[in-house]
Amino acid sequence: MRQLKIQKSITNRSSEALDKYLVEIGRAPLISIEEEIELAQKIKKGGPEAEKAKDRLVTANLRFVVSVAKQYQHQGLTLTDLIDEGNIGLIKAAQKFDETRGF
Repeated sequence: MRQLKIQKSITNRSSEALDKYLVEIGRAPLISIEEEIELAQKIKKGGPEAEKAKDRLVTANLRFVVSVAKQYQHQGLTLTDLIDEGNIGLIKAAQKFDETRGF
């Protein structure tokens, strides 16, 4: 599986908190397609397992939010604000995710 690394040289940032956040999300392991499907099914079932599954699905996709946010960082909002909004959208998307639709 491909490892994504967020490099400081291509990301305009001045916040130490943002640096720490990027390091932290870089440590989160990626998930396989099979695990993604399994997590989505647990979320649909509900219960205490659903919340854990949603957290795992969201955590595994935080790097994706950063990569998309970087594409919009020079259009009026700070990178931190873009990441915050993207994370909110990711949480909503994890709840609605339909594993049967494919890519």
